[in-house]
Amino acid sequence: MWADLAPVGRSAASGGYFRQPFLSAERELAAWFEEQARARGLEVETDAFGNTVAWWRTGSGPGLLTGSHLDSVLDGGAYDGPLGVVSALAALDRLRERGVEPGRPIGVAVFVEEEGSRFGLACLGSRLATGAVSWDAARELRDRDGTALGDVVEGTDASPLLGDVGAYVELHVEQGRDLVDRGAAVGAGSGIWPHGRYRFDFDGEANHAGTTRMEDRADPMLTCAMTLLAANKQARLLDARATFGRVEVVPNGTNAVPSRVRAWLDARCATPEVLDTLVGAVGRQARERAERDGTTVQVTPESVSGAVGFDAELTGRAAEPSWPVVPTAAGHDAGVLAAAGVPTAMLFVRNPTGVSHSPAESAEMADCLAGVEALADALERLGS
Repeated sequence: MWADLAPVGRSAASGGYFRQPFLSAERELAAWFEEQARARGLEVETDAFGNTVAWWRTGSGPGLLTGSHLDSVLDGGAYDGPLGVVSALAALDRLRERGVEPGRPIGVAVFVEEEGSRFGLACLGSRLATGAVSWDAARELRDRDGTALGDVVEGTDASPLLGDVGAYVELHVEQGRDLVDRGAAVGAGSGIWPHGRYRFDFDGEANHAGTTRMEDRADPMLTCAMTLLAANKQARLLDARATFGRVEVVPNGTNAVPSRVRAWLDARCATPEVLDTLVGAVGRQARERAERDGTTVQVTPESVSGAVGFDAELTGRAAEPSWPVVPTAAGHDAGVLAAAGVPTAMLFVRNPTGVSHSPAESAEMADCLAGVEALADALERLGS
């Protein structure tokens, strides 16, 4: 299965992946998943948002869900998301090889737009499936080309996919080095840090790069540059994470002072209070600098997710006692389902470099196979 996925959406130049939702590479993966599910005799259900669950209809009662996502960030790695989907299918194969007949239905989920790389809202598919975001609000989200989500998918007021779900277990490559430092191939998650995305709009005055004296400029790029440095300093002081990874400039000319710079802050902290402190400090320093530069700045929260603690009882049943239990600063569909009241646990597979959201993201095959066994064991215990 891993060999099937390896070339899809991969850049020949960087080796990274471009699997944005509802575009050709991601749709090819969605078709691949449905083919794999039907080959296993699973019952495939898809909602109006593009989320899919393949059910092994065995036993009775509330379903046990696993899976992840197949989309990627721009120029992303191979493992973030797809590892959880492939491992879930392989775990079902292992259960059947063992002769296990679960006492409850088990489903493999693929949630769309987990990364927010196209329409800007992370975990969009799971948010829509749980009702955390309304279709009326989501349908107006637009990609970089101006295409609205409502023009891409039909949408509806509710999704039927999660109505029979009693628990969710997501396997994911670790996005850090905690398991490496502990010498463990597999671990369990304790929870997710609160995090958010914030748009900073810096406005100034467009002018000629050659004829406008430095002291006569109202250059929003200077205000933006200082804000980026301020975010780095504040995050270090608070032991938090602050990243400006996307910037848009108008008119974006080499010989022109910009009229507007738009930049997006990704902020992640151990507690909601620290998150508020971080974003507040960065915004305050941006405004102070704007006053000196003759520019203005407006900060708009585009998405904010609170702290999530995974279900301790479920995690205790899913994980082996010897496994390390670690927090994560990365967002996941598991966090959205947990916030919606679905008992949720996460399993992590060791990442030897800790690098993620990059072509350098990796995992050793032996560790991936250990993850499959761990997930199969968890599903066997939880499905009994």
